[in-house]
Amino acid sequence: MTHKAKKGVTGRTLHDPVKDKLRPIYPLDLSQCRTIDRLVRAMSDTAFTARQVGDAADVLEAMARDKDCFVVMTLAGAMTVGKMGLIFCDLVESGMVNAIVSTGALMAHGLVEATGRSHFRYDEGKMSDRELFHAGYNRVYDSLEPEINLDHVEEVVEGVLNAWDADEAVCSWKLHRRIGEFLIRQSQGRGILKSAREHDVPVFVPAFTDSELGIDFALHKRQRQRDGRPYLRYDPFEDFEKFAEVMFAQKRWGILTIGGGVPRNWSQQVGVFAELLTRRGHEKLPLKRYSYGVRICPEPVNWGGLSGSTYTEAVSWGKFVPPEEGGRFAEVLDDATVALPLVAGAVLERLRYYGKKGKRKK
Repeated sequence: MTHKAKKGVTGRTLHDPVKDKLRPIYPLDLSQCRTIDRLVRAMSDTAFTARQVGDAADVLEAMARDKDCFVVMTLAGAMTVGKMGLIFCDLVESGMVNAIVSTGALMAHGLVEATGRSHFRYDEGKMSDRELFHAGYNRVYDSLEPEINLDHVEEVVEGVLNAWDADEAVCSWKLHRRIGEFLIRQSQGRGILKSAREHDVPVFVPAFTDSELGIDFALHKRQRQRDGRPYLRYDPFEDFEKFAEVMFAQKRWGILTIGGGVPRNWSQQVGVFAELLTRRGHEKLPLKRYSYGVRICPEPVNWGGLSGSTYTEAVSWGKFVPPEEGGRFAEVLDDATVALPLVAGAVLERLRYYGKKGKRKK
């Protein structure tokens, strides 16, 4: 009890919320919302998912303004087919995001965008999925990825791999960096791999073989076999060690997670790796955990999978700093194509990014 209150005849002690310093919530007045930021700030004073969006923007802003915080963005789901790619470019170019861990499919579809190709709207009823297959249109819910786009991606990857020294192992962050260099030379438009290379942001794809780019690598290997050329060796532990090296050098960590899956878990386990190196006598490292986290994912917690697990649960694994020790987290249980533009747009406005594009925080 924070103030003296008189007990009523029912035995309840009715408090005054003002004296208890509770935070009031307010109706959303759209007439006062002329920017994304104003809208999201107003949403934070409402309830339910709208409040989650507002809280997420506040935490993302805090990690962006923390100059000692290295921010990892993890990406899963068809976000580039869903046309969220330029938001990721903004987050990289603003300096808010310092490393990316993604699914391979998301990078492949983003490469389609970056090389000037398009995705298309699917209108239900015009063509059945069987007809789409024969026409070379791959459906992603309500959008289409033409097979000719993926053929073009293969040509890009083939050119990069043909120039690869067979004595050097391939890993995802090196491959994506070289694709980014190709885009800088050849592409006039924007794209996530191009922005990442321009701003020295490494892009890791831990489940590389589960992607179009992984298939392209396998096809290239077969071509080298037919041509009698030495094989290229793919080593996923070069990604693992590079990510650990980068992360261990940072003072504080933050994570922005879109979706869940392998990218989220692979990124979060780096703290566990640091602890095990120390506990099992390999190296002596300080306790390493994420201090900030923003998660946008509609997966419910009760299925038991990592995509839906809370940051509180991850505290028990030693992946996050507990809130009582200063950890700051926000979770938005919503479709990222709805929540991400609001959260990212609000924070980018607060950082005045759109008035000074190209200038980075770090």
